[in-house]
Amino acid sequence: MFLELLKLSVETFRTHRMRSFLTALGIIIGVMTVISIISLIQGMNREVERQISSLGSNTIYVQKFAWGMGRIDFDDISRRPDLTVDDAEAIARLPGIDRVSPVRSRTVSRITWRGNKATNVDLTGASPGYAVTSNVNVETGRFISSDDSLRKRAVCLIGGQVADDLFGETDPVGRRLTVEGKPFTIIGVLKRKGTFMGQSQDNVIIIPFSTFQKHFPMPRDRRSRMFAGISIEAAPRRGVTIERAVDQIRELMRRRHGLGYDKPDDFGINTQDTLREIYQNITRVAIIVMVAVAGISLLVGGIGIMNIMLVAVTERTREIGLRKALGATNRTILWQFLLESVMLAVIGGAIGVILGLGIAQLAAAVGHLKAAAPLWTILLGFGFSAGVGIFFGIYPASRAARLNPIEALRYE
Repeated sequence: MFLELLKLSVETFRTHRMRSFLTALGIIIGVMTVISIISLIQGMNREVERQISSLGSNTIYVQKFAWGMGRIDFDDISRRPDLTVDDAEAIARLPGIDRVSPVRSRTVSRITWRGNKATNVDLTGASPGYAVTSNVNVETGRFISSDDSLRKRAVCLIGGQVADDLFGETDPVGRRLTVEGKPFTIIGVLKRKGTFMGQSQDNVIIIPFSTFQKHFPMPRDRRSRMFAGISIEAAPRRGVTIERAVDQIRELMRRRHGLGYDKPDDFGINTQDTLREIYQNITRVAIIVMVAVAGISLLVGGIGIMNIMLVAVTERTREIGLRKALGATNRTILWQFLLESVMLAVIGGAIGVILGLGIAQLAAAVGHLKAAAPLWTILLGFGFSAGVGIFFGIYPASRAARLNPIEALRYE
């Protein structure tokens, strides 16, 4: 019986092709919106997770303020005590901490070498522990040593983009470049890390922290120190959870800053989870918008299906009466119209899935984004469309099933 009803439904769609397409248009738009946006968000999720992981596994960042999307009181933050090298050394002595590096950085607008130039380079001063805390690997040469830091040597490592911009095919190790009038000998080239939040992680130069402090003293203005001051990166020991390491650092810093139990922190402790929370807050807004747009489209599509099915019941009243006179039960008539409604919605959903995947791939190619469509998104598209078909098709189908066969045969 099911195959017979299926053939009748297909024949009905073939007879009214344009009307069927226009009826399913709302479903097509709704499912297409859901699939394309979910595919792009899934692709972005994977890319952001990769970028966050590239910063360093379980790295803890101690700074003057906590990351977040709320309002930042710069006056309050600028009055907080500066982080110091002594703070970094105290954190390094904690039982749960493996490696620590004090970090300072600034942007260098232009670096040249024999006519070649690199622009907007991120110059960072760090200690040997930075290789672990920031997940930095050396492609050629070596990393900063404790002896380099102790003797404040004018040595540096350069990122892959700086190497390309300044030296091209020439091996840069052992050569000298000048940063804001100060000569540095290149001791290594870093492995490439790609971009993070649209910013290249390869357009960098790393020098010993003590050398940075020597050549680029701390600004006196307290607002400038807020961004140009010392931050501290720490990595927990193996077997120590990041939560336990954070608790140890917080207790130490509160003790060093003389904070009472009822006083809030005057520093910020940030982790990769903080970045994930910020990103999830941003994408949550996109998902809410997506659900609203898709919901409206599916509602319009569902009402369209119900309307057209009611018209079909009226147009085919004599057919319904004839089928009932020949022995068709109310259940058979109900299933016939419900199947037509569901098929109409599912075909619209299939077209929407195909268009949604195509739009996501096109947007990824044009906008240099990442798109990923896991199987559950496709099943979600079909599930939504089938649900709409059942919900909005049940009333016309039950109305057709309740028709009196004698009155239906007399209908003109």
